Amino acid sequence: MSTFVIFDLEFTSWPKALEQDWAAPGQLREIVQIGALRLTEDYSVVEEYEALVRPVANPQLSTYFTELTGITQEAVDQDGLSPAAALGDFLGFCRDQSVLSYGNDMVVVGENVGWARARGEEIKNGFLDASFLNIRPWLNTIAPATRPANVGRLWQVLGLPKPAAGSEHSALFDCYSFAAAIRHLCDAGATLPEGCLRSG
Repeated sequence: MSTFVIFDLEFTSWPKALEQDWAAPGQLREIVQIGALRLTEDYSVVEEYEALVRPVANPQLSTYFTELTGITQEAVDQDGLSPAAALGDFLGFCRDQSVLSYGNDMVVVGENVGWARARGEEIKNGFLDASFLNIRPWLNTIAPATRPANVGRLWQVLGLPKPAAGSEHSALFDCYSFAAAIRHLCDAGATLPEGCLRSG
């Protein structure tokens, strides 16, 4: 059966960090939450992955981040995995798959892998076993109304039923929004870019 993975991240942020490309001193895009879905070629969800991650350089979440995502300091302190453990598990989930994102989230994964390895931490799976693809350009071209939308709002922009419980800026909810958009566009006749389906 052919399957593929879609994923989304929530990472540390502060007021105006996006506009400034996280250029302020000490501001790093440390992953705090990973969400991913494994989909079949008919866009059915067959498996979920979700993890909270404890940031290292900035272990105290900003008020801005918590208000944006709903992720609390208590939840991260209590349930968060180390970056190496979460990244290893996530990359294992992605093994032998095409892994699609709505934006360049794979760059953030790469940054976090690099920081973990620089700290001497072992990550048990690597990038070479998966094929990461940013399909936001494809999706925005097929449905131009989505261009200004973040991934968690795709379902709304396309006039679709709410795809899952929760709200935008929760990584797993955002994955369901992304999946609903892909399914809707492909059911309407669009074709995913080359390389999005691999035998799993």
